[in-house]
Amino acid sequence: MSSLYWDFIRIRFLTMLAYRVNYYSGILVYTLNIGVYYFTWQAIYGGKEQIAGFTAAQMTTYVAVSWMARSFYFNNLDREIATEIRDGTIAIQFIRPYNYLMVKMMQGFGEGLFRFLLFMIPGMLIALLLFPVQLPTSITSWIGFMIMLFFSFLINSQINIIIGMLAFFVENNEGMMRMKRIVVDLFSGLLIPISFFPGWLVSIMNFLPFQAITYLPGSVFTGRVKGTGILEVLGIQVVWFVLLLIPIYFIWRAARVRLFVQGG
Repeated sequence: MSSLYWDFIRIRFLTMLAYRVNYYSGILVYTLNIGVYYFTWQAIYGGKEQIAGFTAAQMTTYVAVSWMARSFYFNNLDREIATEIRDGTIAIQFIRPYNYLMVKMMQGFGEGLFRFLLFMIPGMLIALLLFPVQLPTSITSWIGFMIMLFFSFLINSQINIIIGMLAFFVENNEGMMRMKRIVVDLFSGLLIPISFFPGWLVSIMNFLPFQAITYLPGSVFTGRVKGTGILEVLGIQVVWFVLLLIPIYFIWRAARVRLFVQGG
């Protein structure tokens, strides 16, 4: 990667640092979310040892790590791209000596890096103090989770890029962006672990990329997936990362043609 793209990571990180007070309040909001889900699931379990393959302790850990992981992989690349398309500034990007989509990915990573260091880690420490979260005892689980967390960012960003680029073809994709956020939060397993869904729906969701964002990394962190199973779920993430490159390529190619034909 050239130093140019590293600069985009650094600049976005420093930009986020200038508004870090907003993220201190964000830690409080995420901690409250964890608290609400913690007490909700405690009531649902009601003394039961296990539900849908999750023990009560695993569920507490899953809720905490899933929300904190979201603080890392979450970004608004779809909104940024859509805004630049609507106001026409994206046309300038085509004459600059870099790949526009790569730049957006690097900017998203710069934001994610900031969130990881000043949001996710402090938030997880607070969660450890307030709730009975169980950290992995295996170094393999830690390494697997960290690698998968990075792929969570990549896959979520790819989905955002796809939705953002659709602004080339519709007048307003605001509804799509809102629907995408709901679908990702629900079908990724953030709000409800995928194993709690009906069997027929789980079968469908296994053929969608959303589980690779939250559910699979969370399963590794909680110890529900161990050993060689970690490589298998990581492989699922890698496959989706590659597959999502295909629609990105064709949408971007069609968008460039549309821009040149209409914009001259």
